[in-house]
Amino acid sequence: MAFGDATDDPALKAAWDSFCEQLKQAGQSAFKDANPANPLQRADAFRFLTQNLGQAFDLALETRDPAFPQIHPFTTPTMKLGGDLADFTYRQAWISGEHVYRLSGRRGTARWLNITVQGPRPDTIPGTDWPSLHEPFGDIPEANLFGHQIETGADGTFAVTIGGPPRDRNWLPTTPGSRKLFIREAFDAWGETPTTLTIERIGMATPRPLPSPAQMGEAMNWAGDFVTGLMRDWPEHAWRTSRGVCDPASLNMFPADKAANDTSDAKRGRMAAHMVWRLEPDEALIVEMDWHPGFWLFGMGGALMGSMDFLHRPVSYTPARTKVDGDGIVRLILSHEDPGLHNWLDTQGFSDGNLTYRNLMSQQPATFRTRLVKAIELADHLPPGTARTSPDQRAELLRQRYRAIKLRYGI
Repeated sequence: MAFGDATDDPALKAAWDSFCEQLKQAGQSAFKDANPANPLQRADAFRFLTQNLGQAFDLALETRDPAFPQIHPFTTPTMKLGGDLADFTYRQAWISGEHVYRLSGRRGTARWLNITVQGPRPDTIPGTDWPSLHEPFGDIPEANLFGHQIETGADGTFAVTIGGPPRDRNWLPTTPGSRKLFIREAFDAWGETPTTLTIERIGMATPRPLPSPAQMGEAMNWAGDFVTGLMRDWPEHAWRTSRGVCDPASLNMFPADKAANDTSDAKRGRMAAHMVWRLEPDEALIVEMDWHPGFWLFGMGGALMGSMDFLHRPVSYTPARTKVDGDGIVRLILSHEDPGLHNWLDTQGFSDGNLTYRNLMSQQPATFRTRLVKAIELADHLPPGTARTSPDQRAELLRQRYRAIKLRYGI
């Protein structure tokens, strides 16, 4: 038996050849202007691409049938996408408004959980002429439940019904255009545990059909659009279309408009601000924020806005893990080498990157101040009581991080 002996061979080969060409095209974006021309970050762009190549067909085919839903973790310590934050986990399931689903599990101790039904993905961002972000993003939130709204049993177990007739508790409505369940969980203190989740369509009674040649060809086309889209859109799409995001024209500072207060972000349960930074080898950046109550998070990302190595490096902070100076100010220090300060954000050797702020369950923006200084002169720009960390203490903090992140992902 050889090529051409089956009727669908030409169509399958054409779809595969097209996917390979799109993958080749995606690789060219590793060299675009937004990615700094240094060896580490050129390599990181290809890592960003290959990590997402690993999930391309999980999204395009293996979990795609809404009649046989599966929860897919689309960011992990070894897979970064979409401006993900280190102290979030992100999961999704393809669904359809034609079906009713049961989402069940056991509530963990993570500080924040949000489950959102996402609607259709428009060609352009509503109210603009800008194209929507690449798949699987760009769809519009329709309804959501926060963790504190979910009623659980004494042992933390629960079930949420997705779609179907209204229910008094643990219910999320769908529409004919509903297409995805988007699940985000955010962690504060080390040791918080994740929520376990599984989903099934109510009434499942037969096995899932095997993919046909036509479905396989469609998946190849979707996967090709996915890999080219992610390399094309990040980070420029965020610069052009997202409020609260600064671009390289305003390096090392947060934008004046830090709030994301539209209806979509309210349903996502967040407010965001974003800074693009650039540091020379001998420089450090001090980021100041007046301490305020609530659940806020800072996370470092690379040039393409994928999160940095949060399993092994101090690249994120939350209230439970941040030291506050005696004057009530949070001071985070971005530098290439460990300055011996508790609130150090490791650049992991990158010359350029991103720092993202999220404030959950609040629409009040924080006020940020930044100062670019020589790394050797850091002490001259900080209060005398700024919390310091010895090499042994840093090693212990890194061990705590490593163990906590592995607990979140069960790895």
